[in-house]
Amino acid sequence: LRIFPDSNGVMNLSALEVNANLLIVSQFTLHAKTKKGNRPSYILSAPPEISVPLYNSFIKKCENIINKPIATGVFGADMQVTLCNDGPVTIMIDSKNKDL
Repeated sequence: LRIFPDSNGVMNLSALEVNANLLIVSQFTLHAKTKKGNRPSYILSAPPEISVPLYNSFIKKCENIINKPIATGVFGADMQVTLCNDGPVTIMIDSKNKDL
């Protein structure tokens, strides 16, 4: 995605074009099903034997594209992540399955 500003302040550059560093952290809560009840359900999230290899594969693919190491979290761990958002911009990338 071209989400970084060019010289005119327009979101027109990719992470690759601005030589950005990446932090990839697993977050199963993004896959919460919230259509029923007052509590999110994570029952449709992939189990670790599926999700850990996918997570590691995604990291490797990203490293190959940007040609430098990527900072990562510990898969499945409770982590405190401190960040500074440059916005206000929120971009949701969702599946076509609207039941999730």
